[in-house]
Amino acid sequence: MKKDNMFYRFALYGFLKNLRLFEPFIILFFREGGLSFFQIGLLYSVRDLATNILEIPTGIYADAFGRRRSMVMVFLAYIASFVIFFSSSNFYVYGLAMVCFALGEALRSGTHKALILEYLKLNQMEDVKVEYYGSTRAASQLGSAVNSLLAAALVFYTGNYRYIFVATIIPYVLDLFNMMSYPRELDGELVKLQKGAIFSQTRATLKTFLSIFKDGDAMRAIMNSSSFAAFFKGTKEYLQPILKMFALSLPIFVMLNDVKRSAVIIGLVYFFIYVLTSYSSKNAARLGKRFESLSRAINVTFIVGAGFLFVAGLASHWDLPVLSILVFVGFYVLYNLRKPINVAFISDRISYKVMASGLSVEAQVTTVIVVVLAPLLGALADGFGVGAALAFLGSLMLFLSMFVKVRATA
Repeated sequence: MKKDNMFYRFALYGFLKNLRLFEPFIILFFREGGLSFFQIGLLYSVRDLATNILEIPTGIYADAFGRRRSMVMVFLAYIASFVIFFSSSNFYVYGLAMVCFALGEALRSGTHKALILEYLKLNQMEDVKVEYYGSTRAASQLGSAVNSLLAAALVFYTGNYRYIFVATIIPYVLDLFNMMSYPRELDGELVKLQKGAIFSQTRATLKTFLSIFKDGDAMRAIMNSSSFAAFFKGTKEYLQPILKMFALSLPIFVMLNDVKRSAVIIGLVYFFIYVLTSYSSKNAARLGKRFESLSRAINVTFIVGAGFLFVAGLASHWDLPVLSILVFVGFYVLYNLRKPINVAFISDRISYKVMASGLSVEAQVTTVIVVVLAPLLGALADGFGVGAALAFLGSLMLFLSMFVKVRATA
């Protein structure tokens, strides 16, 4: 596989983008501010509903008028979100921050994947889609590993979760400059913005985009990928309270306050998780080759993921935190093994002309599911505990697996 200058710029994008210092502590940040799990779920719903509303127009904008321009706007929206989180402690203002974050997510989702796939098409490298995207995603997961240590060090030093939002602005400014250096040809096929051209191009792109919904195989592939992603994204932060309870139960660092004491354990565990997920993303192609087809790999790993979530919840409910943490780690690894396989599987069924829009459909369906799951999970966690809530969602995911099986490529 060719690793030229653009490969390393794609990898740098993912590395810097994943330096989200707030991520390993976001639920703990909200809980320290007095929010219930249900309120946290509502904030996630606001974020994902806003993302959902913006997903289609931003995907069309990226395909029709410039993917690079869209990505520059991404970072500006993210930075505005971080400033608001740092400056406020109000639930409703947090909602505004979530909307800004959602704008960034909507502009980003599918668009950078489309830039990579456009580059592979232009350079006749489409036969290495899984390996190439998996390798660039591995850099993203390495960024998350480094992020865990930086975030833990910052929280340990300051004893406060709030400063992690300001610190996150630095790598995002650097990534903005990286994105601005991408070549123009990765924007895809665009028309000159002459009189009437904007509306003409929008109609043409929208027509091709809507054809995705008429393709049963494409939509089934999207539903499989998006539902797995929704269950993962809706539950992954609940590892944080499990880790905090485990950290506080250990007879170490007892002279420190709870925030500093838990930061050490949380940072180390997340570092370990993302080292593993970086390796798994890089080797996703090997997983696909162990099955007779990508469709078989996708179907089997969906069921295994549901089992991981169920066991993680049950172990937490039964006060077996080590088992719960280990199985949660497996869930993280599996998600990152599946992601490059899903992207390649979906891209085989969607026209390259609307690749950003097509992959945005996947992200849109994901957000619809998360909008429902997040407050449900929060309410269950408030009423029955985090473990019972996770086990219930694992059962629901297993039931859903019967309806999202994908068929082998013809």
